[in-house]
Amino acid sequence: MAVWAIGDIQGCFDSFQRLMKKINFDPMVDELWVAGDLVNRGDKSLETLNYLYSIRSSIRVVLGNHDIALIAAYAGVKKSNETIEPILDAPNVDELIDWLRHQPFLHYDFKLGYCMAHAGISPQFDLGMAINYASRIEKKLQGKNYKAWLKYMFKVSSNKFSPKASSMDIDKYILSSFTAMRFCEDDGKLDFKQKGKPSEYKVLKKGLKPWFACPTRRSTTLKIVFGHWSTLGYYQDSNVLALDTGCLWGRFLTAGRLDVKEPIIVQVKCEAKKDIEK
Repeated sequence: MAVWAIGDIQGCFDSFQRLMKKINFDPMVDELWVAGDLVNRGDKSLETLNYLYSIRSSIRVVLGNHDIALIAAYAGVKKSNETIEPILDAPNVDELIDWLRHQPFLHYDFKLGYCMAHAGISPQFDLGMAINYASRIEKKLQGKNYKAWLKYMFKVSSNKFSPKASSMDIDKYILSSFTAMRFCEDDGKLDFKQKGKPSEYKVLKKGLKPWFACPTRRSTTLKIVFGHWSTLGYYQDSNVLALDTGCLWGRFLTAGRLDVKEPIIVQVKCEAKKDIEK
C-alpha cells in the first residue's frame, strides 16, 4: 500500500486525474491524503467532488477555506459563484455537502509520522491542543445549528488565540488558523492580509514570518502536510511539507508519497484557469 498526499485541487479535475494516473494510484490498496480546497475556481468542481466521494473509503480529507465557502453557500450564508453552482444544482448535493461537513480539519497518523491541515497548525498550538481544538469546531460544523455557527464565523475576526476570549471568537481563531493562515508575527499573532512569498519586501518590512518559522512556535512532534499557500509552492523541511503548487494558476499539481523514508514528489503541469492569482 502507498500513501500519497496531494495539494489543493480546486476543481482542476483533469490535472488531478493525470496526477492520479502518474502515481499509479489504486483506491483498492492505496490511500490518498487531500490537503483541502477540493473545489472552487476550477471549472470541474462537481466532477472533482463526485470522484472523491466515490473513493471516500480510500482517502483522508481535511477541509480548506474554499470547502467551507461551498458549505456556507449551500447553507445560504455566503454567495455562490459560477464554479460551485453545478454542485449546488446537482441532484446529490445534499449527500455531497453532508459528507463534506463531516470531514475533519486535522488528520494525523503517528505510525507514518505525519499530520495534515489545510493551512497548517497554529504556532500557538502543540499537537494535543490542535487535536482538541480541531474536534471542537468539527462538532460545530457537524451539528444541527451549523448554519447559524457558520454565519457568525464569517462575521467575526480573530488573529491571536486567547482562552479568555468569547466562545465564538475562539472558534473563529481555530477555524482561521486551520484554513487561512500564512504569516505571523514573532509572538504568534497571525496576519491574514499577506498572501505572497516569504521573500517579498513588504512581508520582510513588516517583520512577518511563515507560521512554521515562528520563533515561539510550539512543537507538534509530527511533520505537518499542508496546502493553501500557492505562492510559497512546494517546500519541505524537517517540520513541514507544503504541497500547494498553484495548479489553478497554470503551474503544477503535486503529490508526495509519505510511506517512505523521504517523501517522493510527483508533479503534473497544469493549464491556467485564472489570469490573476488572489
